[in-house]
Amino acid sequence: MLQQFLAVFLVLGLLVGALWLARRKGFANVRLPLVRPSAAGRNMQVIERVTLSAQHSLHLVSLGGRLIVVGVSPGGVSRVAVLPANAIEERTAS
Repeated sequence: MLQQFLAVFLVLGLLVGALWLARRKGFANVRLPLVRPSAAGRNMQVIERVTLSAQHSLHLVSLGGRLIVVGVSPGGVSRVAVLPANAIEERTAS
């Protein structure tokens, strides 16, 4: 019986290790499906996210009538650009 418990814990440990390695290398993004409230009535909203590497990404955030491009890395978060709210509409129109 002890051998069975050890075998189960070994297999679970290997699975956790494989998932950790896959997430560290950027091959697996495990996210729980969460029910998000509607965007109406919210002041801040993430419009889009672009993954640059396993640990670096760009986020387009709408906040107070402005669009803010934010860079995220292990070293922190930095503002890349601030655009007017209609910058995307003007860009797609031309």
